[in-house]
Amino acid sequence: MSFRLILQPSMAIFFVTRDGLKDVRAGRPAYFWALFTEPAHRHELLQEGWKAVGRVFIFALLMDAISQFIVLRWFYPEEALIVAFILAFLPYLAMRGPVNRIARLWGYRATPAS
Repeated sequence: MSFRLILQPSMAIFFVTRDGLKDVRAGRPAYFWALFTEPAHRHELLQEGWKAVGRVFIFALLMDAISQFIVLRWFYPEEALIVAFILAFLPYLAMRGPVNRIARLWGYRATPAS
């Protein structure tokens, strides 16, 4: 069970780093900030975020289901959804903006449009 607590946030951080760097290259603002300050693009941003973290979320659900069957001999879907949300989606949402800002501080810049 503790392996899952390390693996899922690590995978989310990997994907958030990739997407945060893409944001910087595209010249977009920090993800979480843009969710609140750009209401016209909120739906697109949420879809993009879900697409990026969807695989991690599904993997978290599967890992939780397997661990529940091994440890509890039963499957609790509500618990699996909550754990997958906490271990996959929240780290993604919390870290995408800071990755964007740190990348800008370290010198990553938007690539000029050709």
